[in-house]
Amino acid sequence: MTATDREGGPRRRKKHRPLLWLAVLLALAAGGAVWFQWQCWGLQTTHTRAELPGLPQAFDGFKIVQLSDLHGHEYGEGNRGLLDRVRAESPDLIVITGDLIDQKGQLVMAPALAQGLAATAPAYYVTGNHEWALGTGTVRELKDLLVQCGVTVLSNQFETLERDGAQIVLAGVDDPNGYADQTTPEELYARIQDKAPGLFTLLLAHRNDRFGQYANAGYDFVMSGHGHGGIVRLPFAGGLIGTDRRLFPPWTSGLYTAGGSTLFVSRGLGNNTVPYRGFRLFNRPELAVVTLKS
Repeated sequence: MTATDREGGPRRRKKHRPLLWLAVLLALAAGGAVWFQWQCWGLQTTHTRAELPGLPQAFDGFKIVQLSDLHGHEYGEGNRGLLDRVRAESPDLIVITGDLIDQKGQLVMAPALAQGLAATAPAYYVTGNHEWALGTGTVRELKDLLVQCGVTVLSNQFETLERDGAQIVLAGVDDPNGYADQTTPEELYARIQDKAPGLFTLLLAHRNDRFGQYANAGYDFVMSGHGHGGIVRLPFAGGLIGTDRRLFPPWTSGLYTAGGSTLFVSRGLGNNTVPYRGFRLFNRPELAVVTLKS
């Protein structure tokens, strides 16, 4: 008996299968690409209950849909996918907190979205920094277009909202990228107290990173965007990168309190923030639905 016979016959060399490994790698790469696109553009509807001291009982359950930082993106033709989600929520109020467009050519997408929103519920808009970066002429054109389509533009202005006999103030400030001599949030609050003293105040302001200023001015509830959720979100740590490129910026998503003021920050619907163009991670685009609780 030979050594080969004792070992059970001739040994077979293991065959390498490069094509199989290549197919596996390609499948993993394709899956990763699909997952990453879903992270960047997989629209998510979130629901938040905001407990707000001083809110009139009549506004308990008042539902607000917030759109922020769309940056000219369209979820389907005429933003049909986005509008369908908004309608499904049956909101009492719709607010657009800035950076609706990134380029002047994106003005063409605004009418369909604005008309669809205004047909669903009262809709209000305040500017963001990206609109002003396009120039005051484009800002005026966008504001006029939105008004023509039924959206109310709040440019350092306020209105009262009434429900079951109770009232609150809805105010909106232009982004600081606007006119140098524009009304400040503090000056606007003083006007509110002069005309509607003691009413609960809801402020629409694009910049989340100015929460301290809004709280010190006296606003009860603020809704903002701008932070894009911190671009990348980490478990237990929140947003990683601020729009100002700082690490671990404050106030990037959800509810926050300071003194007697509450802030809600939307992660936004688009992802065209320079220098992180086209990039989001663990931070899907957000259509925010906020229900007020007294």
